[in-house]
Amino acid sequence: MGDETILGKISEVEFGKNDGRFGLWVTLSGSWSVQSQYTCWDPEDVKVTEHTKWSEEDRDREMQKIMRKVSELLHDAKVSNVHELKNIPVEFTSKGGMLDTWRILTEVL
Repeated sequence: MGDETILGKISEVEFGKNDGRFGLWVTLSGSWSVQSQYTCWDPEDVKVTEHTKWSEEDRDREMQKIMRKVSELLHDAKVSNVHELKNIPVEFTSKGGMLDTWRILTEVL
């Protein structure tokens, strides 16, 4: 797997909590699969202390980014709920076998 562009779909989507993280996990599938995530440390499970390298304000900014990303994805896919993102067509690119970018194929919806 080198640099390539792959046509595929969203095969899984989860919004919630996982291992102390809160946010959105999206699995993209085509000729191979990869997961993209938009997450932050869950404020109910992970508290800011003198040992964290981020502040509550930093976390608030990350949570805002997550919600804006969810809104963008719902808009682009022309759906109202996160679970409706499943099977939406996507294009994703890899560089060096790692996910680089991805987008919903709005032109085919």
